[in-house]
Amino acid sequence: MRWEGGDPGVANQKSPTCLLLTPELRFHSFGFAARDSYHDLDPEEARHWLYFDKFKMKIHSTSDLTMVTELESVNGRRVRAIEVFAHALRFFREHALKEVKDQSSSVLEGDEVRWVITVPAVWRQPAKQFMREAAYLAGLVSPDSPEQLLIALEPEAASIYCRKLRLHQVIDLSQRPMMNGLDLDGSRPFDSSFRQAREQLRRARHSRTFLVESGTGELWSEMQTGDKYIVADCGGGTVDLTVHQIEQPQGTLKELYKASGGPYGAVGVDLAFEAMLCKIFGADFIETFKAKRPAAWVDLTIAFEARKRTAAPGRASALNISLPFSFIDFYKRHCGQSVETALRKSNMNIVKWSSQGMLRLTTEAMNELFQPTISNIIKHIEKLMQKEEVRGVRFLFLVGGFAESPMLQRAVQNALGQHCRIIIPQDVGLTILKGAVLFGLDPTVVRVRRCPLTYGVGVLNRFVEGRHPREKLLIKDGREWCTDILDRFVSVDQSVALGEVVRRSYTPARVGQRKIIINIYCSPSDDMLYITDPGVRKCGAITLDLPEPGAAARREIRATMQFGDTEIKVMAVDVLTGRQVRASIDFLSN
Repeated sequence: MRWEGGDPGVANQKSPTCLLLTPELRFHSFGFAARDSYHDLDPEEARHWLYFDKFKMKIHSTSDLTMVTELESVNGRRVRAIEVFAHALRFFREHALKEVKDQSSSVLEGDEVRWVITVPAVWRQPAKQFMREAAYLAGLVSPDSPEQLLIALEPEAASIYCRKLRLHQVIDLSQRPMMNGLDLDGSRPFDSSFRQAREQLRRARHSRTFLVESGTGELWSEMQTGDKYIVADCGGGTVDLTVHQIEQPQGTLKELYKASGGPYGAVGVDLAFEAMLCKIFGADFIETFKAKRPAAWVDLTIAFEARKRTAAPGRASALNISLPFSFIDFYKRHCGQSVETALRKSNMNIVKWSSQGMLRLTTEAMNELFQPTISNIIKHIEKLMQKEEVRGVRFLFLVGGFAESPMLQRAVQNALGQHCRIIIPQDVGLTILKGAVLFGLDPTVVRVRRCPLTYGVGVLNRFVEGRHPREKLLIKDGREWCTDILDRFVSVDQSVALGEVVRRSYTPARVGQRKIIINIYCSPSDDMLYITDPGVRKCGAITLDLPEPGAAARREIRATMQFGDTEIKVMAVDVLTGRQVRASIDFLSN
């Protein structure tokens, strides 16, 4: 669908993750509309409104996420993160249903829709559950019909879409032989192909709906059973890497190595720009300016964003970023000297001042801002390619918003082009969205996944003298037990197929007990014996609700856990009666 707004000089890009709430905490707007409305508020009034941006990243970086985790708005007021996400999802829900109604004149009822929410694959279980809870709160689906909501992993969705591509829908970076960054004929590389690609991107964006093509693309027909490829999803906040192998003939996919990545998205370039401003004007001034003139600060970031998108490796001229008048004025009053003087004194030779009130970033400056983020991405892909399971990858698909950046494209091609073919889908910004639709239509397309962590529970085993440490000894009913032993459900990087389950039986400790609560532990490595070992942490709990106790005191509840999906699921049965027991698994209540 098309978004209102967008930046001058930038093709209508993906809606930014911005939300504006009124001083009474009511929803006002989302995306470009939120950004522009916030900006148009009177500065005095703006101080009371709550503006949140790039808030998806906060969920990634919060290590102990719960239902009460808070986010801070630009003016410093705090709101529960789950409310912020629910506001955004509620907005999407209304937007999507209205769009369907406008185009097909049929009104969709709540239970006729399957919603798919995409999240980075490197997100942990709590973050995925958090999105699910936010969707319930937003009224997307009811907690009583959880199957109406699917959580899809972003690079996985991209992968599902990439295998449907036809050759005219991709830019193949490896088709252009290069010498020292110049094409063989000496012209600037990529220019014409990028112009074509940009034109195609623009056209694709203006068509309101897209058809997901059936059948597989020609690119795919070049790929045979057993071929491996990497999808690098370079977004705003994170970079997410997934390795898939094709399982012919049914066209399903198999994950070869656990999803990896990290916070190396395009936001890193913005942060580098902010750090550069702090270097020139002083960190305390930038902090004060943000707090006192929040809307003008947002303005400055928008100006940088538009410039960041036009940065290209072969560019000879400097990039101009206009400083808002209030920045220049505020700096003079706050620091008693002009912006120009500050620039001169800072000895930052790569940033110049132009008399029209602009910062001129030389190509060196732009390279410096992109460098750390881009080299992080390349390091990450290289590290992945060296893994035993990943050797011999034929294709690398670059997807996500940041993949549109010529700076990133060039760097990846130079670093990795000799190892594999580097392919960029032309509608690279929509790749994940389209793949998510395909995933919603058939969630079984990824048949084997790898576990990101080792999961298990603590159990008692018979104490063995000499093997178990004395401090783990527990004497119970005259018997010697060893406590805290880790009973593994799955191990890190283990292959788990869809539908594959882990079963365990549990008995209540006492008669008449109404609930069994079992703590779940996880660890990024697999070489531990006890839940108390370093690196092991409690990450969640399984709750089994026991029905009315019958005559039998010692009952057996058999729990079945599934790890092959994008979310961990649990079901349970009362062995005696064969009846389902209410079972839930919670990663957010720590």
